[in-house]
Amino acid sequence: MTDIMSETEPTAVETEKGPTRSGFVALIGATNAGKSTLVNKLVGAKVSIVSHKVQTTRAIVRGIAIHKNAQIVFMDTPGIFKPRRRLDRAMVTTAWGGAKDADAIMMLIDSERGLKGDAETILNGLKEVEQPKMLVLNKIDQVSREELLKLATAANEYVDFERTFMISALNGSGCDDVLDYLAMKLPEGPWYYPEDQISDLPMRQLAAEITREKLFLRLHQELPYSSHVETEKWEERKDGSVRIEQVIYVERDSQKKIALGKNGDAIKAISMASRKELSEILEQPVHLFLFVKVRENWGDDPERFREMGLEFPK
Repeated sequence: MTDIMSETEPTAVETEKGPTRSGFVALIGATNAGKSTLVNKLVGAKVSIVSHKVQTTRAIVRGIAIHKNAQIVFMDTPGIFKPRRRLDRAMVTTAWGGAKDADAIMMLIDSERGLKGDAETILNGLKEVEQPKMLVLNKIDQVSREELLKLATAANEYVDFERTFMISALNGSGCDDVLDYLAMKLPEGPWYYPEDQISDLPMRQLAAEITREKLFLRLHQELPYSSHVETEKWEERKDGSVRIEQVIYVERDSQKKIALGKNGDAIKAISMASRKELSEILEQPVHLFLFVKVRENWGDDPERFREMGLEFPK
């Protein structure tokens, strides 16, 4: 079994547990395989938004976990699927780019879906990737042991995975095994981030992502996933609270009506849920003001892609 190594190996810091280790681990998989849920579970805090809507994650979100003497930077990539629009192409390109930039790759498969749909396409794509690869079968509590073993065997016939893990990202079963393995296999070197940092996402962007999550949770059957949230103002106030103004961008007036809801019920509920979670994260009172604006064809605007951390595809 090949150890996970990076191109450069800076000098590690010696600790009571031995030399420090660090590295980047990319999670890739089909949409709704559970990547964001798994990153949040491994990090031990919410760093990536989760919803029932497909393709919720758009750009790479890095969640930072400390386990034993290792700092493991998990890269939650957008789900890989057959792209139809410019935004889709940007997301898929970002996912594969994140995988190729990492020290190691974890391929996550929904055990209930198996190799149906995009999973097989991703496995074929992984054959061209040189980084060490691990297979993670998620939602194992929904599938029999026999079916899990068949799925693991079938996936390993596509790619020579170094290790296969069987986990439940929702309840954490098997997640410690993943952390133990990575803490042992990542290259020796100093940590990339301060010990108390759990994500590299700027707080303004994280706040926008949280509101987008609440938007999808409330309206996932009604509102297209192309809706976008931006934090436009962030004011730290003298009383210790923070005032945040965000804009929800939609593409048509009909979508604006859905986002607002009857008598403003939808936007009020979204604001309340987002404000509550932001107050818990920031550990200070939050005054959140949401506005809904129509911006036609924003999916063709390079500036919006930069705001999301995506490269604008031509």
